[in-house]
Amino acid sequence: LVHWSELPVALQVEKDEQGAITQCFYSGSAVVDSANTSGLGLPGQAAMVLIYTSVYPAAMTLANGKRVREGQQSQSLAYSLDRGRSWTQYAGNPVLELPPPAYLDEYREFRDPKVFWYAPESKWVMVVVLADQYKALFYASNDLLQWELMSEFGPASAIGGVWECPDLFELPVDGDPANSKWVLVINLNPGGPAGGSGAQYFIGRFDGHTFQPEPAAPGSVVRAGEPVVTTARPDDHVRWLDYGPDFYAAISWNDAPGGKRVLIGWMSNWLYARQVPTAPWRSAQSIARELALRTIDGQVRLVQQPLEAFDQLRRKLLLAVDGQVVAAGVTALAPAHTRAGPADIEVLLDPGTALRAGLQVHTGENGDQTVIGYDRELGQVYVDRSRAGDASFSQQFSACHAAPVALRDGAIRLRIVVDTASVTVFAGMNEVVLSSQVFPGAGSDNMAMFAEGGQAIMRHLKVWSLASIHALREERAAISAND
Repeated sequence: LVHWSELPVALQVEKDEQGAITQCFYSGSAVVDSANTSGLGLPGQAAMVLIYTSVYPAAMTLANGKRVREGQQSQSLAYSLDRGRSWTQYAGNPVLELPPPAYLDEYREFRDPKVFWYAPESKWVMVVVLADQYKALFYASNDLLQWELMSEFGPASAIGGVWECPDLFELPVDGDPANSKWVLVINLNPGGPAGGSGAQYFIGRFDGHTFQPEPAAPGSVVRAGEPVVTTARPDDHVRWLDYGPDFYAAISWNDAPGGKRVLIGWMSNWLYARQVPTAPWRSAQSIARELALRTIDGQVRLVQQPLEAFDQLRRKLLLAVDGQVVAAGVTALAPAHTRAGPADIEVLLDPGTALRAGLQVHTGENGDQTVIGYDRELGQVYVDRSRAGDASFSQQFSACHAAPVALRDGAIRLRIVVDTASVTVFAGMNEVVLSSQVFPGAGSDNMAMFAEGGQAIMRHLKVWSLASIHALREERAAISAND
């Protein structure tokens, strides 16, 4: 889940003879039907099954005789018998045509199925959203083809925008398999903590039929900059998956290696996703994150860290600092040690008497700087990209985004992954993450320490250069040869 090779597009948009789109595809998920419950596999050849949203721009009668309405969103299947290299759409699509009778008017806002195997009852479970109603619906199936509604959840917590891309999974608390809880992830747009897109999560119980959330601890809401978080009830406290502006449509893998729960997200924001200054691509995927539930200050929190395999990207240790006083102002770090492009940084910072202290990355002679700091008075970690490079494409890009994190033993612990066009910060006991795109100019690849209003102590600082995640040509050739 670190190195990737690009495969052909799985499902191509469909058009009629006049070129009008007849079907396109929205988000979903995939499972391996190892027991062949669907009957789509072959002896000794399990089917990989996609469950996704079909979108029909115009009313029409499908080849199987099913009638769909203009703008209808329905859940469909496609399957592969060659490890995802080619896909066949199920002839009976869609397998879940419309929302429940009470919500039939929401047929245009019924999407993003996440499916997993629920072992205690030997059945498939789907969670899918009614986007405008701020609802997650839970369905069950024995064969992936016929689905029955079990329950619904919502509205709850953040409802400042449509709900999208749900996920549901079980995690042990503090590593104890005898004490587990369920996590429901709901992405929303707009209404995130940094404005625009965002992702929230709920912790609770799931009995195979109904999700029952536990109340979030007071103080879980943060308002970074101008955005105001809209909640279902005035006393709702939101648990945010990421406090940065660029983490959305997050979803986890089922049955990842080693039994770990690994999550990945889309690193952008609908406020400006169509305008970012890159070509021929836009945006990127986040670092794959390993998830866990940990008790922090008496409350169970979702914690995240880069997947352990990410450490294999570390190359040269460029810098190691211990116990250095950071005087008020900016202390540049020697370019010979830090000018290395992408970097993995470990920080243990004592803010001392400084009001704010931390690191500047992507610094350059043109004034570029992305600031990662701790505000001692507010008790917040922040990422300030107001001078991070090109922001001309959107007035909503330049901003400072913050999250509440308490000092422990007088210091804040950070892990910072600096990429060519992004910065990801894991803070505290990894209960807080901030993901941000940045677009620094050429040559803005230096680094500095800073303190404001006093002096700080850099108890620990290590900087590693990072290798590219993209496979070398020889590796790609080897993969192709083995297909």
